[in-house]
Amino acid sequence: MRPDRSTSRWRGRIRGLARVAIVVTCALALGQSLAYTVPALSTWWLELMHYVPYPAFLGPALAALVLSFWLGWRWRLAAAMGVGLVLTVVMGLVVGRADSGALPLRMMTYNIKAYLADQKEGGYEAIAREVALHDPDILVMQDAIELTQRHYERPGLVHDLFAGRYPYQHGQYIVLSRFPLRDCQAIALPQPPHHATSDYAHCVLTANGVDIDLYTAHLLSPRSGLNATRRELADGGLDDWQQNFNLRLAQARKIAADLAARRTDRPMILAGDLNAAEASPVIRTLLATGLRDAFSSAGFGYGYSHGHALRFGFSFLRIDHILVSPGIGVVDAHPGGWQASEHRPVIADLLLQRSTR
Repeated sequence: MRPDRSTSRWRGRIRGLARVAIVVTCALALGQSLAYTVPALSTWWLELMHYVPYPAFLGPALAALVLSFWLGWRWRLAAAMGVGLVLTVVMGLVVGRADSGALPLRMMTYNIKAYLADQKEGGYEAIAREVALHDPDILVMQDAIELTQRHYERPGLVHDLFAGRYPYQHGQYIVLSRFPLRDCQAIALPQPPHHATSDYAHCVLTANGVDIDLYTAHLLSPRSGLNATRRELADGGLDDWQQNFNLRLAQARKIAADLAARRTDRPMILAGDLNAAEASPVIRTLLATGLRDAFSSAGFGYGYSHGHALRFGFSFLRIDHILVSPGIGVVDAHPGGWQASEHRPVIADLLLQRSTR
């Protein structure tokens, strides 16, 4: 029996919708992939896409793939390629490779959001348990200003967090190391008008006979710019976002210039809440100094460290980073648990002597 005209029209509309969906989702996936991989294409407004939860891109691509089964194999292949681009380039899939070498060192960075831990029973103990689980040799914490001496001098888990480690505390930063620290200082960063002083911290430590320059930073949060864009898009919101992005980029450029001007060839570790994805010009500015991202070097998966405390309820941003100089090897890197803070910690197993292949 031949299908009636209404059925034919219905199937034709489905096929037309499928073609449009595939073309649009593939074009968007390809455009994003190029923007994320070609530095010259990066702009302040494209930067917004780095902070969009990945289901906003993955959902339409998967829907287009389902619709493609109404079409021929070429359309199905195109839809599958669109999904593949989203799952890999757009979402930041990493398939790293472990280095070989000697002198292992475990590094951990953790934005602990101490002002939130201060407001809930057992907040600091949860942070201490997360740190004890990974047992790093070097720990740098951001947003830690409320974690004061009154907390870590009393017996208990928080005391154990500091026991056996050399501390340095300045403002929001706490550095804890199993190796002696020296020459610790805070270095000013560009800051928004009417804000508290912005800075990053630097210490020198000697681990297994190797002197290391250790830096920790917390770059400007994108939150205010993102909120302004979402609520006031037609009334100056994009201007606020552009200013927010430009200042974060200026902070990264200041750090990069400081690193380039060093009068030493000591290996470097820069770790912290950098509030930007690796494909962002912010992180690219730091990587241009010769540093490399530990997770991208030896991690596997997506490594998302932030987003689980937002309304979406899952991590979808990799904005906490451990960057190392070329002479330092990376065996593994991964994010930690989500329970104790709005940020997952990032842990990297490093080698102070990297073998050359």
